[in-house]
Amino acid sequence: MAHYAKINATHLSELVEIVGQGNVFTDSEVLIDNSHDYTEDLRFLPEVVVKPRTAEEISSILKLCNRENIAATPRGAGTGLSGGALPVHGGIVVSMERFNSILNIDERNLQALVEPGVINQVFQEAVNEKGLFYPPDPASKGSCFLGGNLAECAGGPKAVKYGVTKDYVLNTEVVLPTGEIIWTGANVLKNSTGYNLTQLLIGSEGTLGIITKIVFRLIPLPTENLLMLVPFRDAGKACEAVSAIFRAGLTPSALEFMERDCIEFVMKHTEVKIPLPAGIQAHLLIEVDGMDKEVLFKDCEKISSILEQYDCEEVLFAESSQQKAELWRARRSAGEAVKSHSIYKEEDTVVPRAELSKLLSGVKMIGKKYGFRSVCYGHAGDGNLHVNIIKEDMTDEDWNTKVPQGIREIFELCVSLGGTISGEHGIGYVQKPYLNIAFNESQLNLMRGIKKLFDPNGILNPGKIFSDSYAE
Repeated sequence: MAHYAKINATHLSELVEIVGQGNVFTDSEVLIDNSHDYTEDLRFLPEVVVKPRTAEEISSILKLCNRENIAATPRGAGTGLSGGALPVHGGIVVSMERFNSILNIDERNLQALVEPGVINQVFQEAVNEKGLFYPPDPASKGSCFLGGNLAECAGGPKAVKYGVTKDYVLNTEVVLPTGEIIWTGANVLKNSTGYNLTQLLIGSEGTLGIITKIVFRLIPLPTENLLMLVPFRDAGKACEAVSAIFRAGLTPSALEFMERDCIEFVMKHTEVKIPLPAGIQAHLLIEVDGMDKEVLFKDCEKISSILEQYDCEEVLFAESSQQKAELWRARRSAGEAVKSHSIYKEEDTVVPRAELSKLLSGVKMIGKKYGFRSVCYGHAGDGNLHVNIIKEDMTDEDWNTKVPQGIREIFELCVSLGGTISGEHGIGYVQKPYLNIAFNESQLNLMRGIKKLFDPNGILNPGKIFSDSYAE
């Protein structure tokens, strides 16, 4: 376990000199606000929160941390689900909230230059006004920062057709842990010039550098979409239907899975109403989009004919933008709905989409074995199933001993099916013990070596990803 220096008066004075008195916080309210994210009920108090505004200020902060052996934890909006922004070693939280400008939308080249503290939905709406489209849309899009999206390589429902965050990042300005400021790539669509540092930074969970500018590529905005909700009496059949749609040559813009328990929790937690007759065990939420509504109607007819082969019930088509918004609200509020019901752990499993039914049945069998209940939903089109394990009336002993064993078996099942242990939430703090299921020691040593090269003193976001890192 690494030992980091405690913040003293001299350090605070230097931080004030760097960012100004009004951007250094030691009061309990701010420290508590920055002690947690959306991961379970975990809390770790930082010693100080700083809110820089320029890459140069971040550079000076990290040089101080390197010189004095102080832990520095970068933080976006705090919506993460793997503990990536938790200051587990105290020290300094480097808040990116003041980096909140859309610097340029280049309509000629379909690109945008953006700071990492811009909220995902704010950016989406700004480019939409110009007829352009930035597809990655995590459930927290109304509050999450783009920098955090890069840190975790966020996805969301649109990823099934359009890809995830990494597919839209051309270049980044980043402050390295040792204080150097670099650009990682170039503002071009093709780049075969040396190692791809841009893609290395994406998904590195704030352990290799602090991103201060992002160059995104954009695409034309689809003008039409259709949305349908499809009920099934058998959740396994719903999962099997997913890959059949793609095998028929169709690519929905979203294809989401929600089992019955999930919808029941959503309806208790929100005012959204979804028809839920007795015997219905799961729903698929399927969207198609494009420029020609007639083509989309034909796609929906083809999808419906495929679904009928998997014993679906009557398909509900959203007839208005309000109905579409309500159905999407139901899906996006699933995590919050489950969280409001009970203490929980959310696992972000992912397998090849044709194996989704095996994953779902395996999760339920493992739950029976260890005595826990799971509520499942997720991005079925990607094979990405969010497994919410809820405590309810489990004893603390069973919660702390049996559940981790069950989680390990779920992850082992994912890997045996050709998948892995996180699709979009990252490893962060809570999934560290399971990383050796996905990677052998040679692979882990390569990653540790990369971390050591970028961060020789282990001061940036320590305690994340590796359970036996040199930085702990």
